Amino acid sequence: MPLIPRSPLDRRTFLQGMGAMIALPQLEAMRPVGRAARALAAAGDPTRVLFMEMVHGAAGCSPFGQAEHLWSPRETGSAFNLAGTSLSPLEPWRHTLSIISNTDVRMAEAYKPEEIGGDHFRSSAVFLTQAHPTQTEGSDVHAGTSIDQLYARRFGQGTPIPSMQLCIEPLDRAGGCAYGYSCLYTDSISWASPTEPLPMVRDPRVAFEQLFGVGSTPAERAARTRSTGSVLDWITGRVAELRRELGAADRQRVDQYLQNVREIERRIQQVEARNRSGEERELAGAPAGVPDSFGDHVRLMFDLQVLALQADMTRVFSFKLGRDASSRTYPESGVMTGFHPASHHGNNPQRVREFAEINKYHVGLLPYLLEKLNTTMDGDTPLLQKTAIVYGSPMADGNTHNHRRCPLLVMGGANGRHAGNQHVKAPDGTPMANAMLTLLHRLGMDDVAQFGDSTGTLAF
Repeated sequence: MPLIPRSPLDRRTFLQGMGAMIALPQLEAMRPVGRAARALAAAGDPTRVLFMEMVHGAAGCSPFGQAEHLWSPRETGSAFNLAGTSLSPLEPWRHTLSIISNTDVRMAEAYKPEEIGGDHFRSSAVFLTQAHPTQTEGSDVHAGTSIDQLYARRFGQGTPIPSMQLCIEPLDRAGGCAYGYSCLYTDSISWASPTEPLPMVRDPRVAFEQLFGVGSTPAERAARTRSTGSVLDWITGRVAELRRELGAADRQRVDQYLQNVREIERRIQQVEARNRSGEERELAGAPAGVPDSFGDHVRLMFDLQVLALQADMTRVFSFKLGRDASSRTYPESGVMTGFHPASHHGNNPQRVREFAEINKYHVGLLPYLLEKLNTTMDGDTPLLQKTAIVYGSPMADGNTHNHRRCPLLVMGGANGRHAGNQHVKAPDGTPMANAMLTLLHRLGMDDVAQFGDSTGTLAF
């Protein structure tokens, strides 16, 4: 029987010391009793949401790819077969997967002659806003408020960080990119308002420091970066005090959580040490905390997201996994053609299948996240059951820069509001915004009547 303190431990308890501030996971000692428990039950438990964008569409959205069902399976409903598709790595997780196919992102299309050709440089701004960006190379950008920020505004204000924005590719270019579009459109998928794109964090070290408050002054932060010790060394005394207040189950949960914090910190330190060693880097000019390996970088960012959700530091993430027109290669996929060139496959069957392998490699990183969420508990419930994960692209066929029939996936239990194990093929002409409006309703925002160019909701 766990030992519960006379007064429940505050859910916002932090272990602090020398500029470090580490939030705790949910513990039995935090469970309120009496009136407080009833008030918490009435307030509900907001769903955690992760939005992920992969650029350049999917091979399965090309004419050949559609005919061969290289992305969406042939079957709809629950009896779909993922074999032969780029989604096959998700087969063990089909119970939590909804494939939503045949939706359009028309707001990413050219609306006037001078916008023709600029698809790569406005698409990312459309993905989570479903709003058409104003063509400009200046600071007078205008798109829409993104779905992640609508949710954060409603359900993220009670957390230390209302939302976090992460990315993998360098997104720090200034001025205009091409075709009369500011790089601000390409560099973010998250918009706090129609005129306010939010910066995204590429460096795992920076994300770690945002989450754990490592160093309250520039000097302390610099010292931490040079150190091979742990942020946990700064809070040793407080950890010992806390453990004396907790029951056995809570002590075990805290110990495991702090071990995970240390493991991620150790991996970041290893990456930094290697990248500062003088050895030639694959990603010349990248911050020292950024792994050269795409897969290592993505998994490290996934781990940081899971830790943040577990400690309820934030409930909202947007994660940009690529940058339009990037020619990065992914050796782990078995294809050495650059990402952007591979997407311009000319509908040649062999080249389409090569691009499908890159898509499969990207999708193949998602089970790592799903497994982490499923084995990380929030109270008595796996985080996966409390989380909604959206993965998709505002482009369909990268070869023609087409935005019709774009790829979109929804995963996770969303606190019982998402069933999974389904392939829903929308009627022709359905905006992707309809699926996002439905998601907003599922997330507790059923008072939102329209999102972007939505024409209604979409059953999934």
